[in-house]
Amino acid sequence: MKKKTKTFFYCSNCGYESLKWLGKCPDCSSWNSFVEEQQVATKNPTPKEAAAPEMIGAIEIKKDMRISSGFVEVDRVLGGGFISGEILLLSGEPGIGKSTLVLQIAKNLGRDYKVLYCSGEESKEQIKYRGNRLGITGESILVSAENNFENVQRIIEKEQPDFLVIDSIQTMYTSEIESAQGTVAQAREISAKLLKLAKNSAMTVMIIGHITKDGGIAGPKVLEHMVDAVLYFEGERYYQYRSLRSYKNRFGSSSEIGIFEMAEEGLVEVLNPSKFLLQERAEEAPGSVITAVYEGSRAILLEVQALVSDSHYNQGRRVATGYDYNRINMIIAVLEKKIGLQLSGSDIYVNIVGGLKVSEPAVDLAIALAITSSFRNKSIDKDLMIIGEVGLSGEVRSVSNLDQRIAEAEKMGFAKAIVPVHNKTLPKGAKISLMKASNLAEAIRLTEF
Repeated sequence: MKKKTKTFFYCSNCGYESLKWLGKCPDCSSWNSFVEEQQVATKNPTPKEAAAPEMIGAIEIKKDMRISSGFVEVDRVLGGGFISGEILLLSGEPGIGKSTLVLQIAKNLGRDYKVLYCSGEESKEQIKYRGNRLGITGESILVSAENNFENVQRIIEKEQPDFLVIDSIQTMYTSEIESAQGTVAQAREISAKLLKLAKNSAMTVMIIGHITKDGGIAGPKVLEHMVDAVLYFEGERYYQYRSLRSYKNRFGSSSEIGIFEMAEEGLVEVLNPSKFLLQERAEEAPGSVITAVYEGSRAILLEVQALVSDSHYNQGRRVATGYDYNRINMIIAVLEKKIGLQLSGSDIYVNIVGGLKVSEPAVDLAIALAITSSFRNKSIDKDLMIIGEVGLSGEVRSVSNLDQRIAEAEKMGFAKAIVPVHNKTLPKGAKISLMKASNLAEAIRLTEF
């Protein structure tokens, strides 16, 4: 085959390609991120005759296309389990537990399927040492410490595994490209080869990927487009809880979340996250509010904490953990404008307890009342749950799936809830007392400050 070498420049942050070096990336706006790459263009052989197309109604689906991971929480995120021939990308902070999670999944799958674990980061002995801690003994898990992808392909062709783990894509390299491992070109080429292998052999492939300093997946953006599912393993390193989120899933919901607890024996599923997230709540504590978030197909209760204290500077500090910083500033501005709270000279800290990251605006009202509670140094009833989105004019807007949120609060023993007055899905026959609020001022009055 005839090969031609071309020189390109790639953004090491996002994968943007250019024929010349650029100081600033036009795609992600990062500075001095372009690196030179040698790209080898290979003239492909004449393709074989294409398979005849079929009517979609005549295509048969195998009954065993779904493969359970052995974890209820992982299956929830995936939409019921892995799909044969699926390729997934798992990313997260260093040390968060990605390799541990995948090795435990491999342990569960190894009881019924052949698993190949290819690591370019650890030796076989190191993987074995970690496997002993997780209770992995004689399951059919093949381990390879190879990072040359041509050699990995030979192992795959020989062993014909049902499930393949690549740990990680940044440590693999192919000899067909004259660039270092971990570069954009290497990650893109190897991912394309893995995609072809998965679709042709019905082998499920899970790729572990590193992240950039900004929290995005390292490598070209096309990597996320190529795979069938993109999963993030999140959580603060010093918290015991971890969350598995789906940001893309061709075979299931992209809004599900799975909760795990890091223990000595590895990751343990948290099947009732509301109970675990509320078990250390301090009673009669100013600035503490319980709310309900809706993740995928279930409601989860969690605690929102706020601390308002006098600032030693001209401008008060604003610190947000687990929630959008800009939205916190918006809520503070509404409290100052519509309620009259003098917060400009105060330091304000907001924390979502447990290390979870929340993005839905249904938490707005709980954050606003937590800040008010801390500012006035008056606690909120421990049996009260608060739900609602706050608008710029101080109105309390309706939220989705209110009935499931209320049902979860009832299950956890809450007696009262403040909810938006205009919500169209107010639950019928609820045992919990529902107090309806149309604006922020009315919600504050209902808390009996």
